[in-house]
Amino acid sequence: MSDAIKKLKADILSDPSVVLDDSDVMRALLHAQDAVNGERVVDLRNVFLERLEQRLERLEDTHASVIAAAYDNMAGTSQVQRAVLSVLEPRDFQSFLDVLQSEVANILGVDMVRLCIERKSQSNELPHAVITPLEPGAIREIVTNGRDIALRKVTLRLAGPNKSKVFTAAAGRVKSEALLRLDLGQKQLPALLAFGSENTDRFSPEQGVDLLTFFAEAFERILRRWVA
Repeated sequence: MSDAIKKLKADILSDPSVVLDDSDVMRALLHAQDAVNGERVVDLRNVFLERLEQRLERLEDTHASVIAAAYDNMAGTSQVQRAVLSVLEPRDFQSFLDVLQSEVANILGVDMVRLCIERKSQSNELPHAVITPLEPGAIREIVTNGRDIALRKVTLRLAGPNKSKVFTAAAGRVKSEALLRLDLGQKQLPALLAFGSENTDRFSPEQGVDLLTFFAEAFERILRRWVA
């Protein structure tokens, strides 16, 4: 036995984990044992270890996915919290609308924001570019695309056929949209907060709506201070 082999043997015996923890080395050793056993001998250890290794890989992939989802959820929660705090700061309605168009859009990573408010009397004079006036009943038509379906608090989708009613001149840039239905109280007509994105993948029906639902409920309570 050469000195090199003796040293290798001594190293392995002093710390077997060097071999046991290395899947490539273990696989090579098992394949070498197969060669010694011959083709007619089936070593069930190999079958078991291969299946165990596959299962471990699946568990590691699942674990990584869970961690990634948790980080995404934490990041999303932080964004929504910052957006809520930003709309709590303004002291007047004009500043509130400015924050909505600038800070909230930046925090949530959207390209367009529109606050659609139904009102009985239409006027060409708008208090702010972020506001889109609508006729009574228009919000239901926009959210449902004219279908007889239940109205949801939050709707995420590719930009619908009514996007020009919401985003007006900027509608051509909108590829996906998030529509947040707002309840302003019994004495007020409904409103709609719309986020538009130039990215088709930004909003889709498969995404969760919990955070945006919370934002919508917080936002409508804040908005009531200005429109009540």
